Amino acid sequence: MVRVAVDALGGDRAPEEVVAGALEAASGDVLPVLYGPAGLDTGGLPLVETTQEIAMDEKPADSVRGKPDSSLVRACRAVGEGEADAVLSAGNTGAMLAAGLLEIRRLHGVMRPAIAVVIPSRRGPSVLIDSGANADARPEHLLQFAHMGAILAEEVLERPKPSVGLLSIGEEPEKGNALTLEAHSLLAASGLPFAGNVESRSLLEGAADVVVTDGFTGNVSLKLLEGTIRSVLDALREEIAATARGKAGGLLIRPAARGLRARLDPDTYGGAYLLGLRGLSVIAHGNSSRTAIANAIRLAARGVHHRVVERLGERIAERVVASARSRGPDDGMR
Repeated sequence: MVRVAVDALGGDRAPEEVVAGALEAASGDVLPVLYGPAGLDTGGLPLVETTQEIAMDEKPADSVRGKPDSSLVRACRAVGEGEADAVLSAGNTGAMLAAGLLEIRRLHGVMRPAIAVVIPSRRGPSVLIDSGANADARPEHLLQFAHMGAILAEEVLERPKPSVGLLSIGEEPEKGNALTLEAHSLLAASGLPFAGNVESRSLLEGAADVVVTDGFTGNVSLKLLEGTIRSVLDALREEIAATARGKAGGLLIRPAARGLRARLDPDTYGGAYLLGLRGLSVIAHGNSSRTAIANAIRLAARGVHHRVVERLGERIAERVVASARSRGPDDGMR
């Protein structure tokens, strides 16, 4: 059974929606353990009592250091100490990153953890990495993000040889800023199935199984995608309901519309993996519904079942050894 430590106070709708989502996700294979205040009604799920809370607007590093008994920090600590297999929070993303680095710690060889989001596309789901952990990044970081995203695509999305694309302003290799130009050269020589540059307009088309970028660009792209999808689906629903003819037609297309919404709705996956830590960490949207929380818990359990962290550690260790060999003994002495 996979034990998922759940921050009951994380998110705009906490704790009610978080508890409801945890109850929905609970099964014979998954046990959500809630971290929150004494007296919290968990519906029968285990509760680890905490005395502090980290708000969405608090400074991440200061809040993590200053509130060691907060629900978010305690949930992360449970993974670091082996009391839980994964952690989930819909709370302060920066605090989740800071608590992950402090309590769970980085895998050996990882330069920077990255947020990997599964996004919908016409060719099936793909991975966008980094989606917000690192506003600034170097080319070698993007190369490592690509390897981490490829592991996720292989293990969770079941893509045997996932293609990797680099988010840029044009498909031509010479297009982009200094970061993307150098990252393009590293990716082309990496041995990964590199598909070249990918434009943002192709994200929903499935231009690559893994799309790599820095955290600032990735977060802007992700929120633009989510906002556009939500606006289009809401506008379609309003148009259908506006006239009698539209309502009649809506009955005919309802099955297809429901399928489309289910495929494009961010709640379908519910959260994103914070990759590069020694334990599995999942970050959910701040306004997550109970459905999103339930799916995020299932996403965490899926990552544990597929040994995502272990596979990442193996792949990164292989790259560290290969890099050391390529430098040679003389370079290592310098």
